[in-house]
Amino acid sequence: QVQLVESGGGSVNTGGSLNVSCKATGYNANTYCLGWTRQAPGKEREGVAAIDSLGRTYYKHSVQGRFTISLDNAKNVLYLQMDSLKPEDTAMYHCAADLTYYRGGLCGDIYNRWGQGIQVTVSA
Repeated sequence: QVQLVESGGGSVNTGGSLNVSCKATGYNANTYCLGWTRQAPGKEREGVAAIDSLGRTYYKHSVQGRFTISLDNAKNVLYLQMDSLKPEDTAMYHCAADLTYYRGGLCGDIYNRWGQGIQVTVSA
């Protein structure tokens, strides 16, 4: 069973950096899609970044060049390094997995398992 547990996050001023981590266990190490989604109050959940088993990465346009997703396969830890943060990045961030990625499709299009979430707050 896939389990996702986030850590990190917190509060920072505009322009600052934060890193969030996700301990991911139980996923298919040969074919996987892992990523991060976020949801701000009153807004829909949106995909932020994703990485697949071929090492390909995908980013939401508004975070491209500021956020970096990576996976430490040895530790089974997914990271999201967030730089040049803006107030609009404030949200609950969730680690996510697509358990049906082996069927094909684009990594980051759908997710079907999430962690409990962790808050990221950027002050103006």
